Amino acid sequence: MMPSNIVVHQQSKVLELSYEDGKVYRLPFELLRVLSPSAEVQGHGPGQETLQTGKRDVLIANLEPVGHYALKPIFSDGHESGLYTWDYLLFLAENQEQLWKEHLDKLATAGLDRDTPIAQAGHSHDYSCGSH
Repeated sequence: MMPSNIVVHQQSKVLELSYEDGKVYRLPFELLRVLSPSAEVQGHGPGQETLQTGKRDVLIANLEPVGHYALKPIFSDGHESGLYTWDYLLFLAENQEQLWKEHLDKLATAGLDRDTPIAQAGHSHDYSCGSH
């Protein structure tokens, strides 16, 4: 379901999505960034995810529409390969509390926190898959 209105709030660092049924969701930029649907973050299959850290202060530098089905945010840390479909944005919006808890639990399990520099949390290998 496509939002009827989209507002980028730089100061509060949230993406506000309003829908025709009156529902309004506010997705923190940090949540959007750490749960990017890109291969760089999600990997190419189960267990290949790259845990994202150090994104508390990330901003959305630009937000581009992709056809009539998605948004492509360009984040202030240079990340721009995630295409957020309307369905994925709604999934994030409706499940953000649980998804955020799962992210924090994964960080804790890895012995990291939200502010650990990404270099310490990044890839466990020295090669690229070629898609990023």
